[in-house]
Amino acid sequence: MWDFFATVRHRHSVRKYRKDMPVEREKLHAVLEMACAAPSAGDLQAYQIIVVSSQEERDALSRAAGNQEFLSEAPICLIFCTDPERSAQRYGERGTSLYTLQDTTIAAAYTQLAVVAAGMGSTWVGAFDEDEVKRILNIEPGKKPLAMLSVGYPAEVPEPTPRRHLNEIVKYH
Repeated sequence: MWDFFATVRHRHSVRKYRKDMPVEREKLHAVLEMACAAPSAGDLQAYQIIVVSSQEERDALSRAAGNQEFLSEAPICLIFCTDPERSAQRYGERGTSLYTLQDTTIAAAYTQLAVVAAGMGSTWVGAFDEDEVKRILNIEPGKKPLAMLSVGYPAEVPEPTPRRHLNEIVKYH
């Protein structure tokens, strides 16, 4: 088992997936359990995760995301939706406008790391037609798709992208 630091360092956006290796149910279940283990405001988990394995729906999601073809190629696409009503019950407007976004984003980030720890790859997609994604997946009123993750076994290992230096990002007081 990789340690946390190795997992983070091996996370890269994967845009080519092996067609001969489907994602095993057990691995997908373990990854989704890690999403649900993510911290959330008041432990409310104010989000919903939609698992898409249908080729037809993945093709439609690819089109809704500006023809990002890797969404069609990956055997699984995960859609992370906010659930503002769940958060609003305890936190009112702040829950609706902020906490549900944070909860959903944290769950998606945990999922990306769990995917790497499980020996697979993913890519985070935030550029998509929200209304079209809602229509394709018949997403419940009130829920909002925030991020999509393509998930599968990498067909290639991308080169690491450059990162800003720590001193450009971190300020000590």
